[in-house]
Amino acid sequence: MSQSTDPYEDDLDDLPSPRPVHYAEQSLLGALLLDPHRLPDIRGLGAEQFSNHAHGALFQAMRMVPLPDPEDHRSDPAWLNAVLAAARPQAPGLTASYLHTLVQVCPWPQHAPVYARMIQSDHARRTLLLHAQRLDQTATDATLPNRAVATLAQADALAQFLDTLSGQFAPHPGSLPRTAMPTQPTARSSEEALDEERLLLATATAHPAALKDMRWLQPDDFTQPLHAALWQCLTSLVHRAEPVDPVTVLWEAQHRGLLADDLAASDLMALVSTPVGSAEYWGERILQRALLTRACDVATRIATYAEEPANTTHQLITGSRRALADLTALRTRWQRSTAPAPPTTPRAPRNPAVSRAGPPPRATAARTLR
Repeated sequence: MSQSTDPYEDDLDDLPSPRPVHYAEQSLLGALLLDPHRLPDIRGLGAEQFSNHAHGALFQAMRMVPLPDPEDHRSDPAWLNAVLAAARPQAPGLTASYLHTLVQVCPWPQHAPVYARMIQSDHARRTLLLHAQRLDQTATDATLPNRAVATLAQADALAQFLDTLSGQFAPHPGSLPRTAMPTQPTARSSEEALDEERLLLATATAHPAALKDMRWLQPDDFTQPLHAALWQCLTSLVHRAEPVDPVTVLWEAQHRGLLADDLAASDLMALVSTPVGSAEYWGERILQRALLTRACDVATRIATYAEEPANTTHQLITGSRRALADLTALRTRWQRSTAPAPPTTPRAPRNPAVSRAGPPPRATAARTLR
């Protein structure tokens, strides 16, 4: 039986085919083993950016071992042996035969900078995916004492990573990810969320004055469309300075077409007639839930971009920044809702003696008295 001479081919048919970056790493290492003096041209690439640990250890060893004399290197494998010895403590599986395989698979040493760029790009994709996964995990971790703050901190870390990437890769105007996003929105409704929304509507109906300072809460923050529409009823009544009670809310809801066969007038009045606590408290709970849900949606979008190999690094940067921008507006409203109220400066008390004495005489009047 004839054997394949293709160095990229593997005899283990049951293993999945390596990803393109595997061949880029092999080609770069082969180029550098063949022509070590191209190492100074490979800038910004670290061992940790290789997808294969042994490849990264070999690259790091090349950085450590002094470069050989070009003429001696053509006939003497001393430098190759020194590199192998330096890499083996970190990658015991490396062999001399594998180094020769690397040299065989790369007859184009002059292409080394391009291979390095491919490795950096793939590492950026993997790191972006990791950031997106951390954002999703943080937003869904109910054990965190302040999940919203931790989620926003993770979003900041993701944004900072994107800023770093943008300085490393040349931009391409107009490049957007070509990934088809899932059509189904993230399911975020739960019985707890519905209860909080009902309590907010009832409490806001009983204390409508609180709504004037709750412009940070929007209908889109609600998980139930009916609750969002009733919130609009309440805010409209307050905006028009009309009386607010369960009956006026019912009348406003009727004008907005909210009453249907599955929602009787008595049911709607009952929904807004059981206040508990303060409207600000329930509003902050609803907004926090919306913030965490939006963070999960953003993480899903960015992860979808990163998992699509057709997207370039700049497309990943552009798409991820746009996804994070969707979180920014909600984040601003969240910060407004949780910001402490500004201290009120009391007026200085008026001096009754001065007020009774009247204003001081004009200068001209003082001169006439002399």
